[in-house]
Amino acid sequence: MKKRKMTPSEKRQAIWGWAFITPTMLGLIILNFYPAINTVYQSLCKTGDFGRGNIFVGLDNYKKVVASPEVWQSLWNTIKYAIIEVPLGIVIALVLAVLLQKKLAGKTIFRTLFFLPMVCAPAAVAMVWKWLYNQQFGLLNNIFHTKVAWISDPKIAWISVGVIGVWSIIGYNMVLFIAGLQEIPKDYYEAAQIDGASELRQFFSITVPLLSPTTFFIVQTRIIGALTVFDLMFMVMDVTNQALGKTQSIVYLFYTYAFTNSNRGLGAAVVMILVIFIMLATFILQKLEKKFVFYN
Repeated sequence: MKKRKMTPSEKRQAIWGWAFITPTMLGLIILNFYPAINTVYQSLCKTGDFGRGNIFVGLDNYKKVVASPEVWQSLWNTIKYAIIEVPLGIVIALVLAVLLQKKLAGKTIFRTLFFLPMVCAPAAVAMVWKWLYNQQFGLLNNIFHTKVAWISDPKIAWISVGVIGVWSIIGYNMVLFIAGLQEIPKDYYEAAQIDGASELRQFFSITVPLLSPTTFFIVQTRIIGALTVFDLMFMVMDVTNQALGKTQSIVYLFYTYAFTNSNRGLGAAVVMILVIFIMLATFILQKLEKKFVFYN
């Protein structure tokens, strides 16, 4: 069958179509695809200075990573951070979203205040929280009349950092929940009120099930975000901090290997291990979606 020739109008549309998508495609190739492929390549090499003179070493970097207690400790630190940040950040944000959906004086101001941490510079956030946590003259110790080393004690430093993560992400989660709440038909609540259901019963029987798609999306994105946390750790935990080994995330360790120690091959292998772990977690979540997510 002979292929039909494009009309001048169709050609113009095709040209404009390619003109609009080309910048995005180039951005993806340059900023995403090429770095990803290059990371895989560097993980198989002993990298030279400034990325030159790479020597192919096969799986040697991966063997070192798997055999390193520091890597497994950093991965465990990251998981502990996620265990604090993800559930608490979601539960608190959901409660706030429900409360701010009600008729409340000044709720726009409250929404703005809760969202402010998302637009604050990480350096400013770290500076404020380091002052709050300071053992000698910090606000928390002054209020409770204690001398707790909130970010210097290896036993509790990871909890302190997790609290900062929860505080930072509540506003983002809350906005997503508010958007999800606005999509729930009011008829369900009116029918429940007629049947005599309390607000608490309505929350667990209507709000939670119908918000499950939004909740699932937030859980997925926040798990990935928590597993790749870096800026918070880097700003709050100093290199000389004795609790660094018990709090540093896997991405923080990658930064140390790749940029502080100039061992980009080992750093790339750490990143690939993290990618595999995230893919495994995402696969498990996708399998759980059918059981826990209700689409109305």
